[in-house]
Amino acid sequence: MQPHEDATGCGGPGLEKLRDKACPATSPRDSITDTLKPRPNKSKSARRQRPGEDRGSRIEDGKSHAAIRHPPSAILISPKRKRLFRFAALVLLPLLLLGGLEAGLRLAGYGYRTGFFEKIRVGQQDVLVNNENFSLRFFPPQLARWPEPVSLAAKKPPGTYRIFVLGESAARGEPEPPFAASRYLEALLRERYPGAQFEVVNVAITAINSHVILPIARDCARHEGDLWILYLGNNEMVGPFGAATVFGAKAPPLGFVRLNLAIQQTRIGQLLVNAGRTLKGKNDNASWGGMKMFLGNQLRADDARKEQVYQNFQRNLHDIVALAFDAHAKVLLNTVAVNLRDCPPFASLARSNLPAADRAAFDKLFAEGCAAQGQGSFAGATEKFGQAATFDALFPELQFRLGESLLRLTNFAAAREHFQLACDDDALPFRADSRINGAISAEGKRWAAGQLTFFDSASALATNSPAGLCGRESFYEHVHFNFDGQFKLGRAWAAQVEKMLPPEISARAATNGWVTQEVCERRLGLTDWNRSAVIGNVMERLQRPPFNGQNNQSARLAALQQEAGSLRGRMNSTTAAQAAEVYAQALQRAPEDHFLHQNFAEFLEAAGDLKSAAAQWRQVCDLLPANCLAFYQAGRLLSQLEQWASAEAALRRAVTLRPRLAEGWFELGTVHLATEKFAAALEDYERARELEPGDATYCAYVGKALSKLNRRAEAVLRYREALELQPDLWEAHFALGDELVADNQIEAARSEYAEVVRLKPASALAHLNLGVMLARLGRFDEALQQFEETLRLEPKNQQAQEYLVRVQGWKDHKH
Repeated sequence: MQPHEDATGCGGPGLEKLRDKACPATSPRDSITDTLKPRPNKSKSARRQRPGEDRGSRIEDGKSHAAIRHPPSAILISPKRKRLFRFAALVLLPLLLLGGLEAGLRLAGYGYRTGFFEKIRVGQQDVLVNNENFSLRFFPPQLARWPEPVSLAAKKPPGTYRIFVLGESAARGEPEPPFAASRYLEALLRERYPGAQFEVVNVAITAINSHVILPIARDCARHEGDLWILYLGNNEMVGPFGAATVFGAKAPPLGFVRLNLAIQQTRIGQLLVNAGRTLKGKNDNASWGGMKMFLGNQLRADDARKEQVYQNFQRNLHDIVALAFDAHAKVLLNTVAVNLRDCPPFASLARSNLPAADRAAFDKLFAEGCAAQGQGSFAGATEKFGQAATFDALFPELQFRLGESLLRLTNFAAAREHFQLACDDDALPFRADSRINGAISAEGKRWAAGQLTFFDSASALATNSPAGLCGRESFYEHVHFNFDGQFKLGRAWAAQVEKMLPPEISARAATNGWVTQEVCERRLGLTDWNRSAVIGNVMERLQRPPFNGQNNQSARLAALQQEAGSLRGRMNSTTAAQAAEVYAQALQRAPEDHFLHQNFAEFLEAAGDLKSAAAQWRQVCDLLPANCLAFYQAGRLLSQLEQWASAEAALRRAVTLRPRLAEGWFELGTVHLATEKFAAALEDYERARELEPGDATYCAYVGKALSKLNRRAEAVLRYREALELQPDLWEAHFALGDELVADNQIEAARSEYAEVVRLKPASALAHLNLGVMLARLGRFDEALQQFEETLRLEPKNQQAQEYLVRVQGWKDHKH
C-alpha cells in the first residue's frame, strides 16, 4: 500500500507549515533525480522489511520514499519480440504438435491415401491403377464405391492418344460396363484409324457427383490425357453433399465441402472422421442398398436446398474444365440424356400449404384424369389434369400423366414440356434436370472456342424418337443405356472426337467410314449370353424400390420378359459354338483386353465349363494384379472345382486387396469349411457378417460353422437370426431343422422341413427329412406321401425306398 499523499504528491503528516521544507518546489525531472540518488548501504537486518511495512516503500525518519527495485538480471523485451513469442505459442507450437501427430499416424500405418491413382510395378513397367480407398472421403466405409478396374502406363507410350471419361454410373456403363459407350467409342476409333493407338480410360464411378469428380480430375490432370469426355450431372442431388443424399451433410456451402475434403486428406482428419462415426453409432445404411436407400430423403420441388446444389455444381464443373485446360487437354462437354418418356417420377410430394378444400379438389380432378386416361380418353384426361394443375402444378405424377396424354394426342412440343417438368420436380431426383443441363450448356458457351467442344447429347439422342423424347429405345430405366443406347452415344462421341484429333492421327483415317454397331459388338465380344445376363439383372432391379412403385412397371417388365424369352430361344448348342468363336476372334485382336477375358469367362461359366472359366479369370488376374474382383471370381470357381489350395490363395489375395469384400470372406470361409478348418471358417463368416449385417446367408453360415464346432446352441441362435432377416431363406430352415432333430425337438424340426418343402418343392432331401419327422410323430399317411414325392423327384433314392417299406410296415402293424 502506498502512503497517503496530498494534492502535491508529498507524503507525510500533511502539516501545511512543513510542506515547503519537506517538499520544495521542484520540477518533475528534479524529483526523479533526487529519488534515484544513491543511498548509504545498510545491513541485511536494517534492509529487512518491518512488520506492516509496504513492500513498495519504507518510512524513515518520518519521511516516505518510493522503493524502486532493479532485479540484477532483468531483460527488457521489445513489443515486436513479444508478438513473435505469442505467435509461436499460439500458432507454431500447435502446428508442430499436429505435424508430429500426423507423422506418427503415417508411420504407424493409420489411414489411407486419397488420390484416385496408385502406382505399382508390373514386370518392368510402372503402371497406374485405381486406389481402392479413394472413395472413403465421400462415403462411409460400408458404402464405398469403385470404378471399373483401371490400368494404364504411368508414362504414356509415344504415339498414344489418351482419353479420360469422367462421370457417374451412366458414363461408367451400368448395368454392364464392358459395353459402355466409352467401349463402343474405343472400338469405333480403332477401326476408323487402324494405324493409331487409342487408350480410353473410364474413371467414372457409380453414385458419385461433381464433388467427387473434381478430385478425380485433379489426378487425371497429372497423367497426360489428350482429351477429357465429361458426362456428369445425374447424381448432384443424391450423391455426396447433395440435397437428398444419405452419405452425410445435405447441400452445404461449397466452402464447407472443400474444407471437409481437404481435412480428410490428412491422417488426423481421417482419425477425427472415424471417431465421429464411432460416436454416432450404428448407421441405418449398414451396407449398400442401391436406390432404395434414398426413399426417406425425398425433396419437394421448391426445396431451398436445391439452389445450393445447382451453385455447387456450376462451380465444380467450371473447375473441372479449367483443370483440363491447365493440363493442355481438350474437352468434350456433354449435356446428360435421361429417360423422359418412359420413366415416371420415382416419388411425388404434394404442396404442403394447400388448403384442405383445394387439396380435395386436386385429388378429385387427378383421379378423374387417371380414370379417363385408363379408358383411352386422352383429351378428357388432358382437361382434367390441366384443371388439377391449377391447384398443384409441382406434383410430378400429374405432369408425367399430362405429358403421356398430350403425346397420345401427338402434341409433341407440349408433351416434352410436361415430361421435363415431371423430371425436374421428381421427389427422388436421380436424373439430371433442366437446371443441371442448363448449367452444362452455360459452361459450354463460356468456352465456346479453343480446347472445349460442347455437345448436346440429350438433344442428339432425342432425335431417335419421332416425338423428340428419349425413352425405352435407348434406356433400360431412368438413366442407364441399353446396348443400342450405348452404341448411339459412343457413335455420337466418335463424330465429335474425330474433329478434335491432331493432324498426325486424322491423316490415318480409313476410307470406308465408321463401322456398324454389329462390327463393334463383335470386337467387344457381345453375344446373346451377355444380353440375357443383363436383361435378368435389369428385371431384378425393376422389382425393387423405387422402381416397383412406378405406374408403368408391369408394362416394362412384360417387355423385358418377352425380350429375355426371345434370347433364350436363340441360345442353343449351335449358337454357343458361334458365341465362343466371337470371343476367340475378339481376343485374337486384343489379347490384353481384360474385359474380353471377363466376358468369355462369364460365358464359359454359363455354359458349365468352370475349368475354362477359371482359366480366363486367372488371365484377368495376370493383366490386372491389383483387381480384387478378378481374384475373387477365380477363387470362387476354383472352390467349386475343389482345387482348395489354389482357391484359398486367390481368395486370400482378393480380401487383401479389398478387406471390405464381404463376398471374398464368405467364399474363403466356404473353402475352410470344406477343408475342415472350422475355426478359420467361423472367423471368415463372421467377418463377412460384420461387413454385411443385413445379409441372411452370411448369418446362416456363421451358424453352420458353429454347428461344426459343436456349439449348437449358438448355431440355433444364428439360424433364427438369419430367418428374421430373410424368412424365405430355405437353407436356414433346413439347417435349423437339422439342429432341432439333434436336440430331439421333432415337432419343431418337422415345422422347419415343411417350410423348406413349401419354399423349395423340388428338393428331394427336404421331402425325405419331412417324411422321417412325420413318421417319428406317428403320422404315417403323411410320411408315406413325402417318401413317394421323394421317389418321384429321385427315383433311385435308396433311403426313400427303405423308409417307404418300413413306414408301410409300421402302418400295417398298427392297424
